Amino acid sequence: MNKKLRYILCGSLMVCTLVTAQDKKTKKAKESFENYSYAPAIESYENLVDKGYSEEDIFKNLGDANYQNANYGEAANWYSKLFAMEGITLDTDYMYRYAQSLKSSKEYEASDVWMQKYQAAKQADVRAKKIADNPDYMKKIENNSGRYDVKTLSLNSMASDFAPAFKGEQLVFSTARDSGTVSRNIHTWNNKPFTNLYAASSSGNGDFGPATKLSSLNKKTHETSAVFTKDGSTVYFTRNNSENGNFSRDKDGVSRLKIYRANLSNGEWTNIVELPFNGDDYSTAHPALSPDERKLYFASDMEGTIGASDIFVVDLNEDGSIGAPKNLGNVINTEARETFPFVSASNALYFASDGHPGLGGLDVFATKIEDMDNLYVVNVGKSVNSEQDDFSFIINEETKKGYFASNRDGGVGSDDIYGFTETEEIDLTCNTMVEGMVKDKETGGPLAGAKVAIFNSANELVSETISGDDGSFSLEGDCRDGDYKLVASKDEYDNGDKMFAVVSANDTSGVEIALEKTIKRAPVGTDLVDFLSLKPVYFDLDKADIRPDASATILKVIEYMNHFPDIKIQIQSHTDTKAGTRYNEKLSQRRADNTVAYLISNKMDESRVSAVGFGETKLANDCTDWAKCTPEKNEENRRSEFIVME
Repeated sequence: MNKKLRYILCGSLMVCTLVTAQDKKTKKAKESFENYSYAPAIESYENLVDKGYSEEDIFKNLGDANYQNANYGEAANWYSKLFAMEGITLDTDYMYRYAQSLKSSKEYEASDVWMQKYQAAKQADVRAKKIADNPDYMKKIENNSGRYDVKTLSLNSMASDFAPAFKGEQLVFSTARDSGTVSRNIHTWNNKPFTNLYAASSSGNGDFGPATKLSSLNKKTHETSAVFTKDGSTVYFTRNNSENGNFSRDKDGVSRLKIYRANLSNGEWTNIVELPFNGDDYSTAHPALSPDERKLYFASDMEGTIGASDIFVVDLNEDGSIGAPKNLGNVINTEARETFPFVSASNALYFASDGHPGLGGLDVFATKIEDMDNLYVVNVGKSVNSEQDDFSFIINEETKKGYFASNRDGGVGSDDIYGFTETEEIDLTCNTMVEGMVKDKETGGPLAGAKVAIFNSANELVSETISGDDGSFSLEGDCRDGDYKLVASKDEYDNGDKMFAVVSANDTSGVEIALEKTIKRAPVGTDLVDFLSLKPVYFDLDKADIRPDASATILKVIEYMNHFPDIKIQIQSHTDTKAGTRYNEKLSQRRADNTVAYLISNKMDESRVSAVGFGETKLANDCTDWAKCTPEKNEENRRSEFIVME
């Protein structure tokens, strides 16, 4: 073999060996990722990156594995490398996860940019619609913030502690704290020891004493997320799919989660059975009971799920049977994760989600579920929610005290349980704010004291208020999607209305309603100038000519009389007291005649008007001595009046 050929073969063999080694490592990392073994997958993929490998799948899976493990800073790093690659076409979900990861890292401006790209690319997505319908969601979150005094608890460990549950005076929770188990019981989803259920009794100072394991519920599998009936005799909890206390895996090698029920007998949990809606190829987890204990809520990725996990409900029938699971729908569920439901005594559903607009990671949200057709989902705000994962929220509405878990900075372990006291109840009533102004149509000025009412499509009154001194109004409307009508009314004005639409409980502002004065019939003997609030028709000293400023008033009188063709008027004209009585009588008659002539010249029927001059006999003020009055006061007496006759 010649030297050149040997080099070529050796070079080819080396390349083949390197490619084969890369393929094996990539395959191993991919298998770990697809089996939800994210921690080993991260380690394998990072080793490949350290060796100089740079591929789309590596960056995608590193981003996703870190995202699923709540390592949002690392997720943002790998997603940024992914989007920096040239010529790639990615599913829009990567945009969403990248935006969420940036938000959790407090990179809000960059997060908004990618969220807008996502929204533009996938407008039909539930998450995109919620973002589009709530452009001011950060302001709403801020308004809901500050309602909870949060404190750390001594029961937390260096491991993961989460999913608190009430059991009388005890707090039952899930923990991955070291229990002396061997490495085979490492949960490869997050590389943490498998969780067990522990209980801790209240120490009387808002904290808890030492925690002890609930041995009769814990096996070699993963136990978490319990909920107890009020009498403490029954528990529903989450456990890995198992057989004889050991893991049972599906065809992909994944041990799914299932919900189990157990009964308390002589201090021991017995009769442990899985619920009938569980499955071997999907997970059900995190049970929650309704106040009457007739419904069970839970999270699942079963068939019919909108996103990564949805919240479902089943009926718990009196005969012990269990109804079919029902998805709570896309007002609550999105294409992302909705999980860890809890139902309070007042039927408020609290749940964790990274699909609704929030601060980053999982946030806690709440909604009233008494009327499933009128749901209004609210982010409970800071300080329960943070830029990291906040979840498994529970509250005793009588004491206003509760608990939740978070992986926020400053904790003892990866997830910690925090206690809180609710200082101000959150408003879960589905209302929108409708704001606007009532104006005079003619002048454009504000109208105070106008009644403003909202009516729904069935013409039912929703709410009403009175406009303020500046004509503004603000009132609470319905949050149901649909068309609504605002109606404004005020004495001496015709009613005015304005239609508006409500979409996704968004507020409505900037509504203007212009009211036109009602044209009413003037009583006999009324001066139309006063009745119509017009400017008086004045004359210059010793003159009978119609002044330009008087023309506008006379035309308004004609316009009014055209609405009432049977009305007749008498023009009664007057003078001041400067000249003699006889002279003033003649002067006032000329003023009356000229006023009538002006009316007739503007198409007023002459049969409807007459004229009479009263001289100085009917002064408008006390200026009997002309020399002692101001010019303005004397002018008030040089006038024509438009008196309605029988």
